[in-house]
Amino acid sequence: MPVFGLTGPNASGKGEVCAYLGSRGFRVVSLSDIIREELAHRGVSPTREAMIETGTALRKRFGAGVLAERLLHRLGDREVVDSVRNPTEVAVLRRIRGFKLVLVDAPPELRFERCRRRDRIGDAQDLGEFLRLEARENSADPAGQQLEATATMADLKIFNEGSDLAALHEQIDRVLGVQEENSRKGPSGHG
Repeated sequence: MPVFGLTGPNASGKGEVCAYLGSRGFRVVSLSDIIREELAHRGVSPTREAMIETGTALRKRFGAGVLAERLLHRLGDREVVDSVRNPTEVAVLRRIRGFKLVLVDAPPELRFERCRRRDRIGDAQDLGEFLRLEARENSADPAGQQLEATATMADLKIFNEGSDLAALHEQIDRVLGVQEENSRKGPSGHG
């Protein structure tokens, strides 16, 4: 059964891809969950800035693949791993037979508008700030986020340039070859 990892810049639509794949019988987990667990343990609010700093600190202390290593034992089959942001995380996840890394992307201006609409704590308030925060996600530091380097490792690509969810869902089905797995779903339609 397939295991997909998702990478891509902020507000590119990874969350929507996760939600759709979840509706198609996949279990969705996130490398960011590992960072959120660490922040909760420390009593720190999970702002975008705190997430970036803590992820980098964890990678420096325990190795660049630490987030994927901590999640690996929790994975089964038919899973989606969101928030893959470092090439070493990809290397760890490639230990899973049949793993595919998926790049989800969209133009920066469209991503900024999506970011403003979702209005999350710590999100940028103007395009300049949005682009500055994004630049931090493309570090040369092996322990940092390296979205551009990670994106070059993608096996599959989804370009989420529109606002039509049906078209995005069709693209996901076509690019990923997704088929619903009714056997994992309970009577309510959820696994």
